Amino acid sequence: MAKDATALGEEEFRSAIEVLRELLPEEALDRRQPSSPNTVYTTLVTLWMLTLQRLGCGKTLAEVVRDVLSHNRELLPPNKRVQEGTLSFSSAAYSNGRQRLTLETVEYFADRVSRSIIESSPPSWFDDRRGFILDGTTITLAPTPELQEAFPPATNQHGETVWPVAMLLVAHELQTACALVPEIGAMYGENNTSEAELAKAMARRIPRGSLVMADAGFGIFGVAHSVVHSGCPILFRMTKSRFKTVHRQATVIEDLDGYRTYEACWRPSAKDRKSHPELPSDAALDVFLHEVPSENGETLYLVTTLPMSAEQAGQSYARRYDVEHDIRDIKVTLDTENIRAQSVEMVKKELLTSLVAYNLVVQFRRQAAQLANLPPRRLSFSNVWYTFRSFLLKQASTDAETWIERYEQALRLSAKHDKLPNRSKRRNPPRRAHPRRPKSTKFMKQQNTTKQPNPPPT
Repeated sequence: MAKDATALGEEEFRSAIEVLRELLPEEALDRRQPSSPNTVYTTLVTLWMLTLQRLGCGKTLAEVVRDVLSHNRELLPPNKRVQEGTLSFSSAAYSNGRQRLTLETVEYFADRVSRSIIESSPPSWFDDRRGFILDGTTITLAPTPELQEAFPPATNQHGETVWPVAMLLVAHELQTACALVPEIGAMYGENNTSEAELAKAMARRIPRGSLVMADAGFGIFGVAHSVVHSGCPILFRMTKSRFKTVHRQATVIEDLDGYRTYEACWRPSAKDRKSHPELPSDAALDVFLHEVPSENGETLYLVTTLPMSAEQAGQSYARRYDVEHDIRDIKVTLDTENIRAQSVEMVKKELLTSLVAYNLVVQFRRQAAQLANLPPRRLSFSNVWYTFRSFLLKQASTDAETWIERYEQALRLSAKHDKLPNRSKRRNPPRRAHPRRPKSTKFMKQQNTTKQPNPPPT
């Protein structure tokens, strides 16, 4: 039976409404990047408006300025022009505020929000640990010269394509789907990076002691060594050939109904050392290898540093597929695939605040799931997001008591109506890439079209 919303108490609802201010005290941001006394678009206000742009599925600068001045003036500082209602609706001042923001400030903002949300949810995965899922994805960007140089487009038999392609390495918390600050690099070109290299950098962001899961693309010694030495156990899938190589020196410790577990010492191969020259000469990991039969007749090859049975490893690894839905929610539902920014720095700023927007919806979903006595992932992200927008973003701002009532109504609605079907049997469909949306040719037309003289009269 679901909890009554009033059982959470008025203070919790008030806290939920002020979630951003509680997660990020304005003083902390002002110390990092102070604003002058007369500034309207202060550091915190500009960060919040960048987040509102993504919550609005990529609203333009003019649209978000109009929304804030029409419905959310309480976000702005007690400036004379704000109080008198004489502040211009032009987006120029907000645009300047976006440019003033340093990338370091935006990274701090995004990191603080994600960690605060994660810490508000107790660990509840294997052995009372948190779980994080690593995965890579790509986004295409506006075809400006600066972005094409930083993130070269793909090539085919006809030459180089138009759209810059950036590679993202994401890490999502298993229970809540909250996302850490991603790593970003070039997918193509001379200075391209790889998922493995980005994973080594991401390992430093993951809270110590968390179980890290990843697919076979990460199941290599260099990545495993980086994650383990950052203080996190692993549960990675391996390719059959790599598994068999490590398996040669392994000892069987369990063999039951097709589930087999081995104990082994995993050492880097000559190829691993060539790819990861930073590995110490005595690098080695004590691991457990698992062969897990699946319903389609294939065998999962898993490696972990935690003592667990092959069946436990298979059940835990099945949750890795949740990250596919999380990536879809970021790229498709929130339309982050279509970032408008035309410079490298602004792309990164918009990407980071897009993750903040995503995490705020995740936090709202977690609170709604608490009312429904359900795991957060049992509520549909897209439906929760629609509720969040309808109740909290599209209505005119009023007094605090009305906000509390509106937030309570939104939570009740999500808890009751935004549930996903309860499938008793977990399905593990083959991995599929989400279809990439067709891109507008607006930027290229602007660069290639020249004004033609009027034709002479006939």
